[in-house]
Amino acid sequence: MTTPNRSLPRRVPGWAKAVGAVALVLVVLFAGLRLSVIPGLKDLFGTETHDRTGPALLESIQDISRFEAASGNFQVVVDLEKDTKFLPDAVRGSRTLYVGAGSVDAYVDLGKVGDDDVRVNKDRTSATLRLPHAALGKPALDPERSYAVSKQRGLLDRLGDLFSDNPNSEQAVQQLAVRHIGAAAKESGLTERAETNTTQMLENLLRSLGFKEVRVTYPE
Repeated sequence: MTTPNRSLPRRVPGWAKAVGAVALVLVVLFAGLRLSVIPGLKDLFGTETHDRTGPALLESIQDISRFEAASGNFQVVVDLEKDTKFLPDAVRGSRTLYVGAGSVDAYVDLGKVGDDDVRVNKDRTSATLRLPHAALGKPALDPERSYAVSKQRGLLDRLGDLFSDNPNSEQAVQQLAVRHIGAAAKESGLTERAETNTTQMLENLLRSLGFKEVRVTYPE
């Protein structure tokens, strides 16, 4: 008896598998594009956003005795470049242009006014107040008005981004923007404006209470 020869199945070459995978991806992409132009099917492959954030927890409450007397809005263009020694920027390095917009408040802390800082005559027609100088609050960056204009990264930096998530990629330029906005606020005369507004507020308030002479001073 003779046993019939059975032919073994041929192996599919590796290059054929790769070509088939690429072709399948192209078919799916093409089908998605075709469906997006058909009325009623454009959202078939659309994305959905779900907010699964938990409730906010109250950590602390602070009593505030500050009178917010003035607020300044600022904008700065941050140009941050990072280089690596002995390597060209095309290989390793980054440069980011970032528009930072934020505000700084100026306030007078009325909680620091003591009994000796307020003098009223017997007839309650004249009052003299000595207040602390105005101070600046912390710069607050506005995320809705702040954005990255451009980002240039070297080849190694791009490859690193493919294999790692970096949620703080803009943290450095944001910190620089806050620092420059704070420095600009110190040179803007915002505290002087706050003291002027505080003086006017107290003068109008005390005069409405019957005081004819009101004098507001700040320490030398």
